Amino acid sequence: MSEQEPLLRVEDLRVEFPTEDGTVHAVDGVTYQVRPGGTLGIVGESGSGKTVAALTILGLTRTQGAQVSGRILFEGKDLIARSEGELRAVRGNDIAMIFQDPLSSLHPFYKVGFQLVEAVRAHQNVSKATARARAVEMLGLVGIPDPDRRADDYPHQFSGGMRQRAMIAMALVNEPKLLIADEPTTALDVTVQAQILALLERLKRELQMAILIITHDLGVVAEMADDVAVMYAGRVVETAPAQQLFTQPQHPYTWGLLRSIPTLNGPREEQLVPIPGTPPSLIRRPTGCHFYPRCAYAKPEHARVDPQLEPVAGSPEHHVACLLSAAERERTWDEITAKNAALKARSALAAPAESP
Repeated sequence: MSEQEPLLRVEDLRVEFPTEDGTVHAVDGVTYQVRPGGTLGIVGESGSGKTVAALTILGLTRTQGAQVSGRILFEGKDLIARSEGELRAVRGNDIAMIFQDPLSSLHPFYKVGFQLVEAVRAHQNVSKATARARAVEMLGLVGIPDPDRRADDYPHQFSGGMRQRAMIAMALVNEPKLLIADEPTTALDVTVQAQILALLERLKRELQMAILIITHDLGVVAEMADDVAVMYAGRVVETAPAQQLFTQPQHPYTWGLLRSIPTLNGPREEQLVPIPGTPPSLIRRPTGCHFYPRCAYAKPEHARVDPQLEPVAGSPEHHVACLLSAAERERTWDEITAKNAALKARSALAAPAESP
């Protein structure tokens, strides 16, 4: 694989689950890529298909009866075409994953160190003593104090932040080329969140690995991601370099995500603007544009036309699936930002002067 090629490329991935009520279209034609040494952030509401797509990369939806099509190219080789044995060799070695809930991901009956030792010996032909030394080294690397002693503790003896660090240690113990982090800061307080994100950034540099981070938190994306993919109703509706996504978003759903998060430097009277409605059923999806029922800018014909992901003019790395014209999108976003700027200016004028 040349340096220019992506480490991971997901192409037209579809994951469906047959149920008594109908087929759940959990992932519907998703395409994105992760560059070597880069970080891709995947954002979207709960139920948008972010986690299912990631689990499918590792082959973990096979046991759930999923019907999978498309291609998942890792270092140029299609993971979907690989056998379970071949995937097992990749999983935890070349590609590792940090799951949402570290308490349920760590086995409660086994000591943390033992679980790390097993992770090492599953992929490396080393002695228990060598694997134990590696486990202790990794616990220390992720910032767990007195790692030699704490390796003999059970998961329930760790705090939430320490369990998350232990999960990171387990994911990285074999120095994977790609780390998938699924909501790595969920249920952690703000201080611990910042520590975990800083830890991932440091380990990314030290181990020279790529990261695929799944989150609903745009603040995490702004902090970590080089590129961003926005998912809605099982589809990617926008992809862009992170800076472009925050300064020149092209999709109304992305606008809604950006307007629904608070900012510390925003004007006091500025109100958060929630996205109206609820995400659609993945069994009975809307016709045409799936975001049509919730979009304030939709036109009647958008209920009949299915938008495709297309490049934004002048920005070859920026893609959007939207039926509004480029001029309409640009004008609307300019109006939104102008309104926010006016509110900010009025707030600054009304603020009391600081005492000397």
